[in-house]
Amino acid sequence: MSIDPRAVIAERPMGRAQIFVVALCIALNALDGFDVLSISFAAPGIAEEWEIDRATLGIVLSMELIGMALGSVLLGNVADRIGRRPTILGCLLIMASGMFLAAMADSVTTLSATRLYTGLGIGGMIATTAAVVAEFSNEKRRDLNAMLNIAGYSAGAILGGVVASVLLAQTGDWRTVFLFGGVVTALLFPLTYFVMPESIESLIARRPKNALALINRTLQRLKLTPIADLPAPATQTEKPSFTALFSMKLAPTTLLLTLAYFAAILSFYYIQKWTPKIVVDMGYEASAAGGVLVCASIGGLLGAVLLGLAVQRFPLRPIIIASLLAAFGAITAFGLGADDLTQLSLIVGVAGFCINGGVVGMYPIMARAFPAAVRASGTGFAIGIGRGGSAVGPVLAGYLFAGGGGLLLVSGIMGAGALLAAFALTLLPRSPKTRA
Repeated sequence: MSIDPRAVIAERPMGRAQIFVVALCIALNALDGFDVLSISFAAPGIAEEWEIDRATLGIVLSMELIGMALGSVLLGNVADRIGRRPTILGCLLIMASGMFLAAMADSVTTLSATRLYTGLGIGGMIATTAAVVAEFSNEKRRDLNAMLNIAGYSAGAILGGVVASVLLAQTGDWRTVFLFGGVVTALLFPLTYFVMPESIESLIARRPKNALALINRTLQRLKLTPIADLPAPATQTEKPSFTALFSMKLAPTTLLLTLAYFAAILSFYYIQKWTPKIVVDMGYEASAAGGVLVCASIGGLLGAVLLGLAVQRFPLRPIIIASLLAAFGAITAFGLGADDLTQLSLIVGVAGFCINGGVVGMYPIMARAFPAAVRASGTGFAIGIGRGGSAVGPVLAGYLFAGGGGLLLVSGIMGAGALLAAFALTLLPRSPKTRA
């Protein structure tokens, strides 16, 4: 009887090659973090140069988020159909070219179109790397690695934010932010091309003609024993289609995780997208506003890492729910304002810690909830449709501000998304796979 390589990977300690794959996925998500927030760092300069109001700026800020939603759903399904590796490489090409095109934009319409295009690649990357990390991790480290992978998003935002603040202070030109992002994204393409293997679980689920040879090639890179035959297919194999996500078995999980992600991400992107503009309107320089946003990203990174360590010992769902409830309080407190930049940075940092901890904590649940055949599709659907909240958030906040809403009112409304997310998670079906 042939050994199932999936069981071997799940049970044995992670080797260097597996750790490198996970680290590479974290680096790719760091690119996502900077690419998404590049428009936030550039927003004050864009608004000043093109003389656009808050409502229009809110639409610009949302365009790549709409693209991310489409990319997560569509390219996540592509990853289940053609494989993880080619999808990741395609997403990198989209992201790099989109950043360079944004630097050449000469109008709101052009910039919006390029950000929509870039978002397609970012969304597909997030969905696909989430599946890759789950499939190259052992059982002991899977939840931790899933959360560290998404924490890469915050790490990229932190490092990119520091660089963006320096670029803006030295050049005063918001286009340099996009040029920097495009160069770094392009540099990661050859590394990914040469070292990223195809997922064994994906190959077993898809079973292409040369599946056995490709599986053994990956096993060789992982320094594991080759297999003589493909493992037997599951008795009830899910097809890589969206309809499978709404079967009697998967529909409750799909819908509740999508709702929870939608609501939480609405609150998350209010902080991420509007903080620089709000801080500038308080009378601070654009470079200082970028520093406050970096504090939100630092808080988000700490939240992801600490939660990742906590789930090694404790059930995940209660921790996420508590984090989301705390996020509502912190975002509301942001609406009260602050006496100085230090106090404001601290409040934003706490808000980032809580809301990002809640968002990141959903990824390991998604990775365990969906079988390999639809893992990227399921994760992509939940975060893709859920990311409607990321598109709605900046626009809704913009119209609330434009309609005369004060900072406290707008912050309270936007923070309520965290409350709704916590409620949705309490209704999530209990399953051993979620460890909740």
